Amino acid sequence: MSFRTFFVRNIKIFAEIVVNLDAEKCEDAFFDSNATKSSKNKYNSKQRQTTMKQAIAILTGGGPAPGMNTVVGSVAKTFLEKGYRVIGLHYGYSGLFNPSPRTEDLDFVKADYIFNQGGSYLTMSRFKPTDKDFEENFNLKFFTENNVKLLVTVGGDDTASTANRIAKFLEAKQYPIANIHVPKTIDNDLPLPMGTPTFGYQSAKEGGTVIGRAVYNDARTSANWFVVAAMGRSAGHLAFGIGTACHYPMIVIPEMFNKTEITVEKIVNLVVSAIIKRKLMGIEYGVAMISEGVFHSLSDEEIKKSGVHFTYDDHGHPELGKVSKAHIFNEMLEKKVKELGLKVKSRPVEIGYEVRCQTPIAYDLVYCSQLGMGVYKLFSEGKTGCMVYVSTDGMVSPLYLKDLQDPTTGKIPPRLVNIESDKFKQVVDYLLNYVTEEDYEAAKQFVANPEEYDFRKILNW
Repeated sequence: MSFRTFFVRNIKIFAEIVVNLDAEKCEDAFFDSNATKSSKNKYNSKQRQTTMKQAIAILTGGGPAPGMNTVVGSVAKTFLEKGYRVIGLHYGYSGLFNPSPRTEDLDFVKADYIFNQGGSYLTMSRFKPTDKDFEENFNLKFFTENNVKLLVTVGGDDTASTANRIAKFLEAKQYPIANIHVPKTIDNDLPLPMGTPTFGYQSAKEGGTVIGRAVYNDARTSANWFVVAAMGRSAGHLAFGIGTACHYPMIVIPEMFNKTEITVEKIVNLVVSAIIKRKLMGIEYGVAMISEGVFHSLSDEEIKKSGVHFTYDDHGHPELGKVSKAHIFNEMLEKKVKELGLKVKSRPVEIGYEVRCQTPIAYDLVYCSQLGMGVYKLFSEGKTGCMVYVSTDGMVSPLYLKDLQDPTTGKIPPRLVNIESDKFKQVVDYLLNYVTEEDYEAAKQFVANPEEYDFRKILNW
């Protein structure tokens, strides 16, 4: 027992029993020197840190997807139940590199209010920290002052790649902060085990299919063609899913060009192939689904060939995010059918932003709840630097980001559509409509060179 502890104990007894004085005042009076006051402040500061409630921080990054709020709400409810403080970080990763981040505490009522809503209650951001940001601007003070023990990040491939960088950074600096990532994207392109979707994909596919069916009915009703474009970045999951659900006669995704370069002419010729085949079938209507990924895969030279006018960034690349892919594809198609003399009317429809913030369907409500609760399971087991994974049979396990990264770039590579699967092959063989060798003679009534519109020859299959 220290002298201070011994003396304080006894002076309190003396004050309370003998003279009925305020014991705390007696203690302060005795230790009334600069040195002892300093010692006391240090003691109180350490005591505050010890007694401060442990906290977690959660942020959302990238673009929205149905189920964002379900994950955030489920994480919050679970950790609140376990006695933790839950801090929401607005504006994604930028809050971690800002001396004054915008934060708010999430209580049960707030978590319960948002969990089944579309969009993201926590403001999102596509901010990507630089190496300089990590070294100079990482806000460690936020974590220490709030006693944050876990950082939960919710996002797609870019957010996951940054989460991987954060995991390496925390490990290198030996900061006692765990980080767990929740895989989100309507693109379905994070490298989860085969058959497991990223959250948001099923809801976006359902919302896109509602639009897609209406478009197909319009095409049938008006005897027109429609060109539909769907989001997906470099992967064609969403376009393929919606197109398959709607029985579209043509679906074009970037993965199909595995044996040939993607060009404007090939994209257009695939759609023309479907138009000719349908005419041979006596059908004057149809819908072509084209993934935005095929456009992103075009070279700058090919994009210029399209004749579409773009604004360009500082590096001289066309700013594709500012234009409607459906409009561009439709313009290309209109130009081609006019050259061929085909009587075809076509209209563009873009499926994108309207499905990102829709109300999640039951699948994602359940799935995202499992992911949110799964974060606590992994954290309680001491896991860090990983994505939470929920298998189709409901088992929770970690997928370590370092094991998923590209060894050269450190980025998390996208998961592409498996064109060797029976699912894909069946759609191509039995659902799509396109010109084959057997159609050449009949197709000459519409085009002089039908072999140029042979689906498999275009793709070099």
